[in-house]
Amino acid sequence: MIKTIQIRVSPECSEKKQLLLNKVSNSLNIDKKNISFLNIKKKSIDARQKIIKINLKIDVYINEKYIEENQPTRYKNVKNAKEVIIIGAGPAGLFAALRLLEMGLKPIIIERGKKVKDRRKDIAKITKDHIINDDSNYCFGEGGAGTFTDGKLYTRSKKRGDVSKILNILVEHGANPIIKIDAHPHIGTNKLQKIIENIRETILNFGGQILYNSRLTDILITNKKVKSITINNKTILDCKKVILATGHSARDIFYLLHSKGVTLEPKPFSVGVRVEHSQELIDQIQYKCKTRGDYLPAAPYSISRQINNRGVYSFCMCPGGIIAPCATKQNEVVTNGWSPSKRNYPTSNSGIVVELKMNDFKDFKKYGLFSGLEFQKNIEQKAWEMGGKTQKVPAQRLVDFTNGKISNIIPKTSYYPGTESSNIKDLFPEFIFNNLKQGFIEFGKQMKGYFTNDAIVHAPETRTSSPIRIPRNNKTLEHVNIQGLYPCGEGAGYAGGIMSAAIDGQKCASMCN
Repeated sequence: MIKTIQIRVSPECSEKKQLLLNKVSNSLNIDKKNISFLNIKKKSIDARQKIIKINLKIDVYINEKYIEENQPTRYKNVKNAKEVIIIGAGPAGLFAALRLLEMGLKPIIIERGKKVKDRRKDIAKITKDHIINDDSNYCFGEGGAGTFTDGKLYTRSKKRGDVSKILNILVEHGANPIIKIDAHPHIGTNKLQKIIENIRETILNFGGQILYNSRLTDILITNKKVKSITINNKTILDCKKVILATGHSARDIFYLLHSKGVTLEPKPFSVGVRVEHSQELIDQIQYKCKTRGDYLPAAPYSISRQINNRGVYSFCMCPGGIIAPCATKQNEVVTNGWSPSKRNYPTSNSGIVVELKMNDFKDFKKYGLFSGLEFQKNIEQKAWEMGGKTQKVPAQRLVDFTNGKISNIIPKTSYYPGTESSNIKDLFPEFIFNNLKQGFIEFGKQMKGYFTNDAIVHAPETRTSSPIRIPRNNKTLEHVNIQGLYPCGEGAGYAGGIMSAAIDGQKCASMCN
């Protein structure tokens, strides 16, 4: 017999098998000798009260043998099969390739950047030497922008597709099985890299191809049909189907498509800063205790307010993590955050961003549909100037920021290239600053201790989502005007993270039959 129960236990009990077994046995009034297996289905933390509890959903196997529920994904050898081109080896592109293998189609991935290990060398040059490789950085290269992030696997859009399938595939390629049960799963950048390498091997072993250091430089469209692509201005590949999964920072692709008469749409996004607190403080606020102990993870937070009819909210919060330089060109400064799998760094950080609207870009209207992109670019270039034309970021203590006061001393933060004490107010249009200022004050009322001058504001956070959408048919997922072109993932405006991008990649691939 298998009995499903919901149970609340202490953090320690959730981590120790024998304690949990005793708890379940007592709850069901069953001798624990008759319990053959506990299969935890869901796990979440309830920190609303002073005494923190862990909510568990468990399948209790009573005198019943446990059999693994999920069957491994079955891929076909596609060495000589019909080909589908995929532009980009981020989560959308990689999971599109895996889906094509299931269907018996041959994926050929075109990736402008390098393999994961080679990317690390170029990323080191950003942090140490302030040198950015346009094709190999935090955003471009195998695994995409998600490789060097917290590795969050949570998505609010359960209707997008099969979340459990994506999680199962990640586990098959080396992820900790706990991601299948955690309410807010994450992998961590240190673990993601090996998983991506394993996915690469699956694609290659079953007959797919991956071309690195291969930038899409042209696309031939005849009679509203895709005919071929050009790589690095010289290599031409004939093709009938192209999954375009280039990510939210591939600005050159937007310009290329526009030059070819491909319909694009401007879209709003969000802009703000990245604020760093000590993880100890965030733990104290969220868990309402002096120390979190051995059985609770580094505490995250999610917070939002409506201020002046705009959303001001936390974005990509990284517990026990660091702030990283994520520009894609030499004359830009962009921040993002990431955490290792254990989330064991002494600091936490989060983007705090302001919702933008299309009329906010009116000063850039001469750029037409690229007005938002140029608005974004302008902030990043101003930050570069303020940081001394290096990858140093403009920085300010949090209370000083709200008062428009330049901080006398900026303590060392997790942002390795360094900080430049600045009045960040000068970086943004006035309405963004005013909304951020009021947002931080309001957040401090909700999270007692959050609004402190020990917290450091880093600027800017600009790459929250794509400033351009590539419209597609809702049924076929092809571009609205171009047959055989499948806009996909974050860069096309249809995803907002690893999970949603992976799901969208699988959906687009499924339409290539």
